[in-house]
Amino acid sequence: MTGIFLQAFVYLVAAVIAVPLAKRLGLGSVLGYLIAGVVIGPIIGLVGEETTTIQHFAEFG
Repeated sequence: MTGIFLQAFVYLVAAVIAVPLAKRLGLGSVLGYLIAGVVIGPIIGLVGEETTTIQHFAEFG
């Protein structure tokens, strides 16, 4: 379970860095979030670990 929190923390840190950078470049905050996810996603590899826990969270959304 701590792995999920660590991964979420890494995604949030990446978003905090990428969103202001994207706004400064005139791209908008949504593209900043997308860029952060695209860059960090393959590195962290969220898929494959604890998929049942992720599915429980996905049912809320």
